[in-house]
Amino acid sequence: MFHRKPIEERIAERVAKRPPLKEGKHFEHRPALIVFCAVIALAAVKIVGAFFLMKWGVQ
Repeated sequence: MFHRKPIEERIAERVAKRPPLKEGKHFEHRPALIVFCAVIALAAVKIVGAFFLMKWGVQ
């Protein structure tokens, strides 16, 4: 706040310190990969569950 660089400059410095992105790597942030996989798994479980309910005739 007082005698600090603006947030834009601090973010720019942090981004400049990062290593370059690796070719073929889609998720640089590990928690993003975990959340993505969890969402896909949940959607798959819901779809498979819906098919089982339709097969058994439950409404």
